[in-house]
Amino acid sequence: MLKIITREELQAMLASSPPTVLEALPPKYFLDGHLPGARHFPHDRARSLAPTMLPDEKAPIVVYCASATCQNSHIAAQVLSSMGYADVSIYSGGKKDWVEAGLPLERGGDVQQAA
Repeated sequence: MLKIITREELQAMLASSPPTVLEALPPKYFLDGHLPGARHFPHDRARSLAPTMLPDEKAPIVVYCASATCQNSHIAAQVLSSMGYADVSIYSGGKKDWVEAGLPLERGGDVQQAA
């Protein structure tokens, strides 16, 4: 069963032992703004990207997408879990919840190009 976490829980994790934070949205949305330190991880390429982007299957991972109604993070997290990743959480409020709380986004960065 995948863990659903709140913004407060994510902030606490980021302040202590930061997880790998993954944004499961298309490149355009990632470049427009993403949570600080997040990596681009398109949900439809999770299975192919995971082995190189996430070599440690025991490391904490948090996946998010646009908002509570977006399912991309759930899809990506389910794929990771099925591949044996042991500590996968979903920040279900996503980017919308983060921005509404007045928290900053980073712009630009590296996107995963389609193979």
